[in-house]
Amino acid sequence: MLNQLSCVISSGQSLSGVCGIGAEYSLIGIDFPAAWTAADITFQISFDKVNWKELRDDSGTAIQKTVTAGQYREYDSSEFKSAIYLKIRSGTVDTPVTHGADRTFSVVCRRYLAR
Repeated sequence: MLNQLSCVISSGQSLSGVCGIGAEYSLIGIDFPAAWTAADITFQISFDKVNWKELRDDSGTAIQKTVTAGQYREYDSSEFKSAIYLKIRSGTVDTPVTHGADRTFSVVCRRYLAR
């Protein structure tokens, strides 16, 4: 079963609002708007919507994904299986990229039963 969430990076910002994925789902892809200021994306996750951490791989490196404006990109769901709440950052924590207008994109999640 798929679930589609709408997330927004507001004008002048680099970090989206909260995308409530939920405990039973894992991110599998993002549909990006045609108007996108060139930047890869990184992620923050939370289990309680209060405390936020950078999403990192086993080696401690921030998970960074390539973005193509106006296209849908699939990602490895195992990287996101613990993300109950997610924020998407345009750019990196050290080099965030702000947008000149709201950027709305769709986050697609699949039910992930093996939590």
